[in-house]
Amino acid sequence: MARLTGGIATSHVPAIGVAIDLGKTNEDYWKPLFAGYDFSKKWIKEEKPDVVILVYNDHASAFSLELIPTFAIGCAESFQPADEGWGHRKVPVVEGHPELAWHIAQSTILDEFDMTIINKMDVDHGLTVPLSLMFGEPEKWPCKIIPIAVNVVQYPPPTGNRCYNLGKAIRKAVESFDADLNVQIWGTGGMSHQLQGPRAGLINQEFDNQFLDRIVKDPEGQAKVPHIDYVREAGSEGIELVMWLIMRGALDKDVEEVYRFYHVPASNTAVGHLILKNKT
Repeated sequence: MARLTGGIATSHVPAIGVAIDLGKTNEDYWKPLFAGYDFSKKWIKEEKPDVVILVYNDHASAFSLELIPTFAIGCAESFQPADEGWGHRKVPVVEGHPELAWHIAQSTILDEFDMTIINKMDVDHGLTVPLSLMFGEPEKWPCKIIPIAVNVVQYPPPTGNRCYNLGKAIRKAVESFDADLNVQIWGTGGMSHQLQGPRAGLINQEFDNQFLDRIVKDPEGQAKVPHIDYVREAGSEGIELVMWLIMRGALDKDVEEVYRFYHVPASNTAVGHLILKNKT
C-alpha cells in the first residue's frame, strides 16, 4: 500500500525562481535564503519520494476570474511550466501520476469534497519554485507530482478547517491506494505579505513564528483561526497559509519536526519552511 511519510511547507515567492533562473543565488541578498534549503536538498535525496502531492495556488496562469475552483486536482500525464508574462521558466516538465491522482479525486469526492478534475493545466511559480528549492536544477524532476490548486486569491477562500480536513481525506485516499509508493505532501504559499494598498510590504515576524509553532504543535487550534485574522495579521496574501493546513491534516497529530527555516525578506515576503515527518 502507498504510505504518506512526510510533509513539507515552503513559501513560493516568484522572485526566488527568477533568482535561480538568472544565476543570482550566491549574491549577497539571496545567499542566506538559499543556504536555508541546503539541509532540505540533502534530506529529500535520502528520503527519495516516489510522488509529491503539491498544494499551491494558481496566479492567473491556469485559471482566471472566469473560472475559480476552490480545490482542483491535476490528473494529467504531465504539466507544462506556465508563461507568467516573461516566458516559461526553464525547468523540467512536471510529470504527473494519473493513477494515484484519479484515485485521490474519487476518494475525496466520495468523502464529500468537491474537487475539480483538471486534465490539462500549465503550472506556475506556485508549484515550480518549491520544486526548485527542494530539488535544485535537475534535468528532470526526480519524482512524480500531483498538483492540487487551491483558491486563495478570490474571496471567499476555503476555511482553515476545510483545508485541514481535506488533508485528512487525502491521507485516507493515499493509504487506500494499492501500490508500494513513498508519498509526500507539500503545502506552499505565504508567509506574511501584502502586495498592494497602504499596507503593501507588510511582514509580521511575530505572527509568522507563532504560526510555525502552532501548525506543528496545535494544528487543530490553528485550523479554527478565521480568515480575518490572517488578513489582519499577515496581510492580504497571508491567507495563502491555509494551504499549509492541507499538508498538516494529512500527517499524524504528533509529528517530528525535522527542520525549520525562516527568513525575511525575499522580495517583499517573509519566507517560511518546515519539514515534518510522521513518527510511525
